[in-house]
Amino acid sequence: MPFFLHKKKKQPTFPVLTTLAEVLQAAKQSSDFVEQVEASKDREPIHVYYYQSLIDMERIAPNVLHPLKQVDGISNKALKEALYSAEVEQLEDAMEIEKRLLKGSVLISFKEKGAWQNWLVDLAYMKGRAMNVPEIEFSVFGSKESFIEAVETNLALLRKRIPSSDLHMVKFVVGSETKTDVYVIYCASIANKENVQTVKQRIKGLQIDQVPDSSTILQVIQDNNNSVFPQLVDTERPDRTAGALLEGKVAVLADGSPQALLAPVTALEFIVAFEDYLLSWHTASMLRIIRIGAVLFSIFATPLYVAVLSYHPEMIPQDLFATLVVSRTAVPFPPIIEALFLEVTIELLREAGARLPTKIGQTIGIVGGIVIGTAAVEAGLTSNVLLIIVALAALASFTIPVYRMGTTIRIVRFPFILAAQIWGLIGIAIMLIFTLCHLLSLTSLGRPYMEPIYPFSFKDMKDSVIRLPISQQTMRPRFLQAKQQKRFFPKHNRQQKPDIDDGY
Repeated sequence: MPFFLHKKKKQPTFPVLTTLAEVLQAAKQSSDFVEQVEASKDREPIHVYYYQSLIDMERIAPNVLHPLKQVDGISNKALKEALYSAEVEQLEDAMEIEKRLLKGSVLISFKEKGAWQNWLVDLAYMKGRAMNVPEIEFSVFGSKESFIEAVETNLALLRKRIPSSDLHMVKFVVGSETKTDVYVIYCASIANKENVQTVKQRIKGLQIDQVPDSSTILQVIQDNNNSVFPQLVDTERPDRTAGALLEGKVAVLADGSPQALLAPVTALEFIVAFEDYLLSWHTASMLRIIRIGAVLFSIFATPLYVAVLSYHPEMIPQDLFATLVVSRTAVPFPPIIEALFLEVTIELLREAGARLPTKIGQTIGIVGGIVIGTAAVEAGLTSNVLLIIVALAALASFTIPVYRMGTTIRIVRFPFILAAQIWGLIGIAIMLIFTLCHLLSLTSLGRPYMEPIYPFSFKDMKDSVIRLPISQQTMRPRFLQAKQQKRFFPKHNRQQKPDIDDGY
């Protein structure tokens, strides 16, 4: 096509208000925007502007309106003295004034020597959801605090766990309409500078109108948006976020979102629960191996059933063959149909249970599964053996601590089932090769996604499939390329007696 026939894509444009008059004129179109004039014979009138829905109405009268009525001659000095109990700041930039108004500030304008003076008082209404127990990443041991929607509270939770000036928090305003505060958090003396700059550059370059949640940022800044596998970990636990920061990772917090994003990460980190570090290393290692086995069972159980019954019945042991024949005697459908029927049914029950209220959702999940499963077997729509396999595979997918990866595992299962129906075990092998090649090509902030398996790193294996004792984890993960690789210096010789007399 000739170059002159190509149509240039128009970029979305939004109104840019450059003067205070334009800002106030646009704001007056909203019913919740209030303008009050405090007039007096002895002085110039004082104009007060604010959004009624954004400020604490109980504080505006004692902190702003009453002090203004008592001012005789208005001036910058007199105003500052009258509002001594409030947080007052003088501004001239119209765009900054608009931003502060939309964040819950009160604008006070008056004329002094023929020029308009603009002062802002912060009276934002800060009430929000109370801190609660983690719901998605619940653990028996450890902290019971979780992030909430207020980013200021989330930042305080991290500051409480890392009380160090080395913890840097860089603020960005993202979203041309929502103007959401997004913070990039890292430990300056630990985190790799390239990782930090990559996150900052990707967030700073976002051209988007709204950021309703940190998940929006995750989808935009990850390396490969076409991959079904998440390349960043989202967590609601402040303790896990603090631990990741001290390892050398970078965290991202967005206002209005109760999750933090952690990067860079590897695939094996999605099977790690923070509770693993609070248990003995034997227990933690066993739990991780169980989770890996659960992932493999969840992906391959149903496809193997379809492949073996459709193409390779000779692989079935003779004792088990009779059981399978009896269970499928009344089933008129091939294995692929009954497998897809049960898999879709399980997903419908899971989705319905997640969307309904808590008590109703639990009832739907338990009673619905029992009733539908029993009815399907009795009606001859599926075999009882496959019902057990699908139920166990669905249960195994819920052992993954990170919800986003658990959803991915359930999605990946369907291509394997279709490949098993088309080519049997060869189809499963081909799909496995494609999946492994895709995983090996993935990166997280440019770091290899499958590390320490590929590229292989023996030192990083100490906290991957198994977790060695903390005394042996003296080095930070190599793939993070942290500035300080050494975490601590353990004592190799344990002293049996104290060096000094402690009074006993």
